[in-house]
Amino acid sequence: MSLETVTAGLREKVGSDCGLGASVKFDFGDDGCLFLDATESPNVVNNDNADAQCTMIISIENFMEMASGELDGTAAFMSGKLRIEGDMSIAMKLGPILA
Repeated sequence: MSLETVTAGLREKVGSDCGLGASVKFDFGDDGCLFLDATESPNVVNNDNADAQCTMIISIENFMEMASGELDGTAAFMSGKLRIEGDMSIAMKLGPILA
């Protein structure tokens, strides 16, 4: 799965306003970043490596499994497949948005 495909998929899921009211960065390591700025409407989804209130460090493969419901976010965090930096409460609100 390419970064462009993942970016387009998230852009479609969040629409113009996902209601999160925060900024989140998904850091895929060497595969790049996915940035969601939901503090403005319409929401911005791009591949900038910008500062965010919450950064989720995860492989692109595990991200896709979480987005498809195959991998539970809590299980990913507890098993070390997902690391969270910043405001963890924002990460906890992402489940319904990614589902």
